[in-house]
Amino acid sequence: GNIIGSGIFISPKGVLEHSGSVGLALFVWVLGGGITALGSLCYAELGVAIPKSGGDYAYVTEIFGGLAGFLLLWSAVLIMYPTSLAVISMTFSNYVLQPVFPNCIPPAAASRVLSMACLMLLTWVNSSSVRWATRIQDVFTGGKLLALSLIIGVGFVQIFQGHFEELRPSNAFDFWMTPSVGHLALAFLQGSFAFSGWNFLNYVTEELVDPRKNLPRAIFISIPLVTFVYTFTNVAYFTAMSPQELLASNAVAVTFGEKLLGYFSWVMPVSVALSTFGGINGYLFTSSRLCFSGAREGHLPSLLAMIHVRRCTPIPALLVCCGATAVIMLVGDTYTLINYVSFINYLCYGVTILGLLVLRWRRPALHRPIKVNLLVPMAYLVFWAFISEPMVCGVGVIIILTGVPIFFLGAFWRSKPKCVHRLTESVTRWGQELCFVVYPQGSPEEEENGPCQPSPLPATDKPLKTQ
Repeated sequence: GNIIGSGIFISPKGVLEHSGSVGLALFVWVLGGGITALGSLCYAELGVAIPKSGGDYAYVTEIFGGLAGFLLLWSAVLIMYPTSLAVISMTFSNYVLQPVFPNCIPPAAASRVLSMACLMLLTWVNSSSVRWATRIQDVFTGGKLLALSLIIGVGFVQIFQGHFEELRPSNAFDFWMTPSVGHLALAFLQGSFAFSGWNFLNYVTEELVDPRKNLPRAIFISIPLVTFVYTFTNVAYFTAMSPQELLASNAVAVTFGEKLLGYFSWVMPVSVALSTFGGINGYLFTSSRLCFSGAREGHLPSLLAMIHVRRCTPIPALLVCCGATAVIMLVGDTYTLINYVSFINYLCYGVTILGLLVLRWRRPALHRPIKVNLLVPMAYLVFWAFISEPMVCGVGVIIILTGVPIFFLGAFWRSKPKCVHRLTESVTRWGQELCFVVYPQGSPEEEENGPCQPSPLPATDKPLKTQ
């Protein structure tokens, strides 16, 4: 459920554009699923060897120390999650507006305004109630299931009726351009965005029942299923559209529906809009909790570790995620953003999986209920080392390294001048008063168990100190 999302409605165009042919595009989807499976197996070993919730952040901090953990957190909170949110929000607006502008691309201003309105609405929902946020997630999950089931079902009907000219080998491998290594790298980056979420189970390892058995089971069931769904969704697209039609479409599923569903073509934009709406909600929920966890560990401002006194929601963390996403919406188009967020994603995954090899060397006697062959992490790392695009890699690395001075000035430097402490205390106190938040005594997320138990404000009316 965390993997299958809005990415499959965004990425097919980018994968095809950089692959140069239908056949190679489908191969990218299948191989992308295989590489995702290798990464998932590595994370399964880490999940039971280091049984902490927090996923990549927890593993990298444990293996490489505070700086590496901070850089990963910095990348996730300010780049990965906000960029993913921006992409999904813009996809939502494109699918809502495309039927209104059937013969042209929707105006960029209208798309951004609608994207931001949706983002702010869901930020308000997540700030108001954890229950509302989880119910929205449950209800809107049906949108993506309906859309994908309809696309694959209609695609099979098309194949049985003989409408698969673009899939015949002579046409499927008819290249309109010869893809370079750089093009293939961009194709895999575009496809990898759709597989985002395969590591989310590791964020709740401590809450998972019998992870030794259930983590591998989840991998062996979910990754092949997702790969099948993604590949056959693309096969279905090509039974209705030529490569040129798919590349010209701003909303692939809408074009598919218009060509094959006739009067019921309205089902596609509605279903995809529901799916992306739920995706925005899910990313907001997850990113705000990661931000909250990082602040609780002392890697982010302490204000972000606070929750509302009655609603038990991390309002400051949600506002930071919303603000960062709004800024990113203004600076890039959908497919450029996907390239950069996918590279940063997989660089962080690569560092985490490199940590598995380091942990094997440093602590060979560590109990590992799940132990993968060393060829698995090595194959994963070698693949992404070869599949690289210099411009994207360079910009991505620079973005990540901007966190180094922030770490030393913010988290590492303890003996700051008194004026800096007074300033941070004033900002924290102002944030507390504005958002009506305090430090929690228990878990901030267990709203369903009754009202949370916030720590009272001290008599001096100054913000509480982090532990």
